[in-house]
Amino acid sequence: MKRLLIAAATVLMMHSALAADPDSEFRQQVNAFVDSWHDDAANTRPDYWDKFTPDAVFIGTDKSEVWSYKEFKAWAKRFWDRKKAWSFTAQKRNVYFSPDKKYVWFDEQLNTQMGTCQASGVLVNTGKGFKIEHYQLSLAVPNPLMDSFTKAIAEHEAKAK
Repeated sequence: MKRLLIAAATVLMMHSALAADPDSEFRQQVNAFVDSWHDDAANTRPDYWDKFTPDAVFIGTDKSEVWSYKEFKAWAKRFWDRKKAWSFTAQKRNVYFSPDKKYVWFDEQLNTQMGTCQASGVLVNTGKGFKIEHYQLSLAVPNPLMDSFTKAIAEHEAKAK
């Protein structure tokens, strides 16, 4: 009887664990898509560009970098021509989505050649897969460095005027 109770409790706990996040498979699909997109950039694969919608927006780290898909692709051409682009690897990612799972939004912390960056994105689920609608990349500036960082930006902007 004791073994039966232990077995039943184990089955119930396993069932509860599986039922805890009924959307875990969908989240895994989103994570796999975004990870493969980052890997496509690191390896300058043409698939990188196929993962955008035609009217996608990419916002880079510089305030001038608010690009349409076509503008971003033209800017990045030099990286694809030399077969070396950027390499982003997610340290952490949070994934959210609409009840019908048509729209997905996420935020992520990334290991990059610039150090730790943060980014957010919006995906549309086409039924045949995901497409990137919007992506914004930001430098993650540690708070203790903020004063010197903002001073450097102010000096740079004053010289640019």
